Amino acid sequence: MIPVLIVIAVIVVLGGFFVVGFNKLRTQNVGADEALGGVDVQLTRRADLIPNLVNTVKGYAQHEKSVFEEVTAARAGVAAAAKGGTVADKASAEARLDKAIINVLAVAEAYPDLKASVNFLDLQKQLADTESQLAFARQFYNDAAAQLNKSVSTIPWMFFSGIAGVGKRDFYDAPAAQEAPPTVSF
Repeated sequence: MIPVLIVIAVIVVLGGFFVVGFNKLRTQNVGADEALGGVDVQLTRRADLIPNLVNTVKGYAQHEKSVFEEVTAARAGVAAAAKGGTVADKASAEARLDKAIINVLAVAEAYPDLKASVNFLDLQKQLADTESQLAFARQFYNDAAAQLNKSVSTIPWMFFSGIAGVGKRDFYDAPAAQEAPPTVSF
C-alpha cells in the first residue's frame, strides 16, 4: 500500500510541476505579446500624429511634395507592420518613418513663421512625448522577451517550451543610426 501511495505522490508532484512550468511559460509568452502590443500602440499613435504635422507644414511648404509622399508611404508601412509584422518588420517600418519625420522637420526649419506656430509647436511636443512612450514600450517588450528567453533556455523550463508552444523572442533593436528620436532645434 505504501509503494502505491509513493507512486501516486510522485505522479501528483510531477503533474503539479508540469502545470507550473507550462503556465509559467505561457504567462511569460502572453506578457511578451502584450508588451509588443504596447509597441504597436505607440507606433500607431506616432503614425496618427504625422498627418497633423504634415498638414501644418504643408500650408507653408507646398512645393515639398516628395517629402509628404514619403511620409504617407512610411505611415502605411508602420500601420501594416503594427497589424501583424515581425519585430524586424516593425523596426524597419519605424526606421523609414523616422527618416520621413526628420525630412518633414527639416522642411519646417526653412519656414520661420511655421516654427512660431502654436499648432506646430504642440504637434512637435506630442511627437516628442510619443517618442518617449515608444522608447519605454520597446524597453518593456525587451524586458519581457528577455525573461521569456531566459526561461526557455534554462533547465527545467526548457523541457516545457515545446509542449507549451513557446519559443525564444527576438529583441526590438533600434535600427542603425536610429538609437535616438529625431530632434530639431529652433
